[in-house]
Amino acid sequence: MSLPRPVTRFREPDASPPQPWRRRERAATASAASLASVVLAAGLCVAALPGTASAAAELDNPYVGAKPYVNPDWSARAAAEPGGSAVADQPTFVWLDRIAAINGTSEARGLKAHLDAAKAQGANLVQLVIYDLPGRDCAALASNGELGPDDLGRYESEYIDPIATVLADPAYASLRIVNLIEPDSLPNLVTNAGGTAGSTPECATMKSNGNYEKGVGYALHKLGALSNTYNYIDAGHHGWLGWDSNLVPSALEFKKAATTSGATVGDVTGFIVNTANYSATKEPHVKITDTVNGQSVRQSKWIDWNQYVDETTYAQGLRTALVAQGFDSGIGMLIDTSRNGWGGSARPTGPGPSTSVDAYVDGGRVDRRIHAGNWCNQNGAGLGERPATAPDAGVDAYVWAKPPGESDGASKAVDNDEGKNFDRMCDPTYTGNARNGNNPTGALADAPLAGHWFSAQFRQLLANAYPPVGGSGGGGTGGDTKAPTVPTGLTVSATAADSVSLTWTAATDDTAVAGYDVYRDGVKAGTATGTSYTDQGLSPATTYKYTVKARDAAGNVSTASAAVSATTKTSGGGGGGTSGLKARYKNNDSASGDNQIKPGLQLVNTGTGAVDLSRVTVRYWFTGESSSVGFQTWCDYAQVGCSTVKTSVTTLPAGRTGADHSLDVTFASGSLAAGANTGDIQLRLAKADWSNLNETDDYSRGTGTSYADATKVTVYVGGTLVWGTEP
Repeated sequence: MSLPRPVTRFREPDASPPQPWRRRERAATASAASLASVVLAAGLCVAALPGTASAAAELDNPYVGAKPYVNPDWSARAAAEPGGSAVADQPTFVWLDRIAAINGTSEARGLKAHLDAAKAQGANLVQLVIYDLPGRDCAALASNGELGPDDLGRYESEYIDPIATVLADPAYASLRIVNLIEPDSLPNLVTNAGGTAGSTPECATMKSNGNYEKGVGYALHKLGALSNTYNYIDAGHHGWLGWDSNLVPSALEFKKAATTSGATVGDVTGFIVNTANYSATKEPHVKITDTVNGQSVRQSKWIDWNQYVDETTYAQGLRTALVAQGFDSGIGMLIDTSRNGWGGSARPTGPGPSTSVDAYVDGGRVDRRIHAGNWCNQNGAGLGERPATAPDAGVDAYVWAKPPGESDGASKAVDNDEGKNFDRMCDPTYTGNARNGNNPTGALADAPLAGHWFSAQFRQLLANAYPPVGGSGGGGTGGDTKAPTVPTGLTVSATAADSVSLTWTAATDDTAVAGYDVYRDGVKAGTATGTSYTDQGLSPATTYKYTVKARDAAGNVSTASAAVSATTKTSGGGGGGTSGLKARYKNNDSASGDNQIKPGLQLVNTGTGAVDLSRVTVRYWFTGESSSVGFQTWCDYAQVGCSTVKTSVTTLPAGRTGADHSLDVTFASGSLAAGANTGDIQLRLAKADWSNLNETDDYSRGTGTSYADATKVTVYVGGTLVWGTEP
């Protein structure tokens, strides 16, 4: 998923100033708009009408009143890094970068699973990257795709149509779906399809056959037909299209694509800039109107006659040009701020010296890249502004389109079956090409394939975040650096043989408390968004000491609360208990040494009364080989619905024979009648880094491929063991 950032330089007179902002007007009736306002204010969901994808009115800005989905896969990888839990709750986009990603692969869950997970989180907005055009990314190699230049038919029937079918399911009518449409495609047609030093034959081919425009148009038309979808077209960044001679041609190109293959400008909610790039959201110390000794800063080598110095002014200027070409007067812009913070000790705190335009710009710019055309795994970058709604005029939201920590491309050639080639712009030893002024790439060494987890990059992004994340640094001035108050009133509210329940009084913060971290015997046991937490997977008749810390959205963490002690109850032993519940199990993966565990589980109620599933926990015990990277879990299928099934991994405070972790399965709601069973529940578990697991010594693992009673899978009701024997 590396993204090319070609730079075409022009010297042109200044553009006219932006026009006043106007928000877009929708065709909804006044009563429908009023109903939507009431629903948002009350935090309620409107049920979908039968046979329709959504009964919700289309929103002017889908981010207003939204609770965006946090991708559990990315979140687990981020939380496994030192200090990463401070940002692991941030919403990021889900990249559908190949056909297989729609149904899911062994490495990642599919689209339906993400939507189900969003509903389980209580989220109402999911962000997707639509990214699989024919001849994808014609100006770079690291993010080349699986479809050839002439595979438009496959793109439509095997990629866009299946996505639209999933999104049209009435089960997802309550979700707002934001689609980022095809990064890098249309901007490449403007600058790299002939006549410039950075042009490529591949881009010339895509301009000639029109398949970028046809594909984008088809995606806009097909996805735009769904009333709960919001399409934002990728529009490069200021260091790509910000020159006067590029801006209007870009607006014309976007208009052409938006009126091709059945699409209309009405299918476009807005545009996104800086996707997966590093350009500063705002340059605080350099303005395009600045002069040094009578010289315009546009003459500096860094700006090189560009009309813009940052993404905010570029987004606003492009927006004006788009409206002039016939797009809705209220279109909104998104800015990807995932990796453009440029904090740390080297962040300038004021303008550069006034000895020359170059000294002034280079000494004051916060974007510290060697060249604005450098796009791959940039050394020194930091996390940028956290996702935010309507942060500036004409801007719908700051978003994290590129999940921080996912590589832009491999720093050396790597054999793979993902269609991703080696691009020298990801090689730190490469001295560049015409698209970056023949400068060094500024790329980090030892990078994996595009889209794969790059731990060293994530740690650097965290350390150089601006605004800073907690105590990770940041330098400069500004940003939220004040920690919340200390939580008080920590109390043990309940105990069971394997769990302790805690409550406390809420902390306060100058902005808002984002959540709480719960510590057991000085080690982080889990997190909570409210003021209660149940610590599970404990040993019977054992005393534990707990403290709680509060944290805010910027990652500032309070000092620990006063400690409390809790002693778990003596184990009640195994066997059916009074509820009549029992667990049945089958093995859905015969391999014992690969990178996943795939248990099939089923609950059976052999009792005489119904059981409230919201009080039930099922526990599958396994060894994680002392893994410190964390785990990720999925519900691949459940007869009762994966939106009802909740999965998590508990690290045991002390290892047992055959187990140092447990896969815990709970239920959001439901009742299991006497004599009934839950039906098939297919689960999956993997380490966050996808390294192999050794299942041969796992306590709960069996070899049977048909359901059978499993006494090594334990069941609890209200924290009391009612079936099975713990290890």
